[in-house]
Amino acid sequence: MRSRYNFPVEILGILLGLLWLSPFYLMIVNSLKTKREIFTDVLKLPQEFTLDNYIEAFEELDFIQTFFNSLIITVVSVVIIIIFSSMAAYALSRNKSKTSTLLFMVFVAAMLIPFQSVMIPLITVFGQVDMLNRVGLIFMYLGFGSSLSIFLFHGTLNGISKSLDEAATIDGCNKFQVFWHIIFPILKPITVTVAILNIIYIWNDYLLPSLVINQEGLQTIPLKMFFFFGEYTKQWHLALAGLTIAIIPVIIVYFFAQREIIKGISEGAVK
Repeated sequence: MRSRYNFPVEILGILLGLLWLSPFYLMIVNSLKTKREIFTDVLKLPQEFTLDNYIEAFEELDFIQTFFNSLIITVVSVVIIIIFSSMAAYALSRNKSKTSTLLFMVFVAAMLIPFQSVMIPLITVFGQVDMLNRVGLIFMYLGFGSSLSIFLFHGTLNGISKSLDEAATIDGCNKFQVFWHIIFPILKPITVTVAILNIIYIWNDYLLPSLVINQEGLQTIPLKMFFFFGEYTKQWHLALAGLTIAIIPVIIVYFFAQREIIKGISEGAVK
């Protein structure tokens, strides 16, 4: 039997849910309107639903090529972040010393550093070594994504008994084999969480790619979206349609991985 005191909480939850969903409503509804109708009333439903905006946005974005660029950068970056972050977290969690504790605190403190404070020095250094390209961008994402990833992996690893390592070592496994064959499979929930968090960040990032990628044909989706906003005109109908297309892959990935994400965040934060 439900408690009567849950009713206000349920109402509050529904209101908050509607508030958080309102941007999606505005984006999808206005992507189906003409440019004139958007400026008439952004809240009401379109008088005539049209998919012309999506077709034109798809062509203007050169979506196949742009999607492929974003996919390559995101997938490679996330895979590298997972590999190096999980290995670093494993080393820090299994070697308890003042040095490992200090290193872990450095990684945690790095999460507080805003990108804007290191933006100019970073681009200057990478420009001198001629790495202002996709490889350089992936390397930068490794640096910016590792801190949170190591923090989450480290929290989960602290809850895994060292007896597993000892048993595998007795069976003849070296450190590398212990990690990849015994420990890493146990990290599946937090690995999915780390992957999704970094996918959302990297897929939607505009600032860093805008500083690193200047070559035509290599732009990511957020970079290409910028061309809908000119100096004298803003094509909101095309931009909103393009945004709707761009978020579909992330929503699909999140939909299939949401259980692992919640489980992974709980394990990484509590243990």
